[in-house]
Amino acid sequence: MGRDPRDGRRPAWQPLLQLPLRACLLSGGESRRMGRDKALLPHPEGGTWLERSLRLLAQLEMPITLLSRHSAHLELAEEIALKLAPCSPVTVLVEPPPWEGPLLALHRLMQQHPDERLLLCPVDMPELTPAAMQNLLAAADDPAAAQTPTRLHLAHDGERLQPLLGLYPSSAPIRSHLAAAVERGERRLQSWLATLPCQAVPLDAHAIRNVNWPEADKRI
Repeated sequence: MGRDPRDGRRPAWQPLLQLPLRACLLSGGESRRMGRDKALLPHPEGGTWLERSLRLLAQLEMPITLLSRHSAHLELAEEIALKLAPCSPVTVLVEPPPWEGPLLALHRLMQQHPDERLLLCPVDMPELTPAAMQNLLAAADDPAAAQTPTRLHLAHDGERLQPLLGLYPSSAPIRSHLAAAVERGERRLQSWLATLPCQAVPLDAHAIRNVNWPEADKRI
């Protein structure tokens, strides 16, 4: 789309669609249900879940940010970053307290990376595939998305939303909306999402399976 011939300005939605993409990996949980640090579990493809996640995101050839409060994750990510393609530079962020879940983590990521489209991804989807992520990005880039440029695009496994895998525009309206919710004390991601236009993107349920229990880990 070109400039609006009526006033010489671009259409209001266009800058949002042109926001640069960034992958954001969440790895700050306590892994209480798993009983051990999920990010450091061995992955069948080699290395740990954390290493595999970073390698997978690097295939998208966009900048990557890891957010974690665990020093072992941060140190490992810095080592892996040296081996990834130059087109996928890794930013390692220490998540400060309080540690109160993914909504607050997303708020911090948006404050750190304003005016970008954040591809949010959790470290505990060890079977995630490039195809699933590409399908999510394709849904957000569909021309119909221009009708609602602030819409969030969230993974859906056929039964429920999996919002920890989603595309979140860190535009000024959404950042302000999220900041206000956090200031009010909101900490539930699903509650905040209920106040925004969201599009569920059906993806392969196996690929986006969230693994929280030791029994599930054995089925990978």
